[in-house]
Amino acid sequence: MKALDDADRRILNRLRLDARITNSALAAEVGLSPSACLRRVKLLEASGVIRGYTAIVSSAGPDEGTVAIVQIALERQTEEYLARFEAALRRYPEIQEWYLMTGSGDYILRVQIAGIDDYGEFHRDVLSRLPGVSRITSSFAMRSHRRR
Repeated sequence: MKALDDADRRILNRLRLDARITNSALAAEVGLSPSACLRRVKLLEASGVIRGYTAIVSSAGPDEGTVAIVQIALERQTEEYLARFEAALRRYPEIQEWYLMTGSGDYILRVQIAGIDDYGEFHRDVLSRLPGVSRITSSFAMRSHRRR
């Protein structure tokens, strides 16, 4: 993959704000012709810099569930352990995001569950059985805010 230049960074910054922007509007905002802009977006996608597009769904309602922030420590941090662990995470839609971290824990997970009462079951049946897990520390969101 080639190094990102200023035009690539402008495209990425604009797409972070609105990935549904038309190519014509994106090109005008970043100062490129529509064909050059589309070519760059396709290259960013093909190289894996842009991994996908998603919808962010509001969870404002009280019936939308509970968010648990879960810190996981693994027995080891070898590539094999990390790959097996991440493959297992993909099987559970409740695990909405995860980050490989520095510090005392190896991963931070954002888990969306129906309610606090359901978390014990999810912890017992899913989290504690993930491959290589040695410690689980959970916290629960009391309020959420997103940058708009």
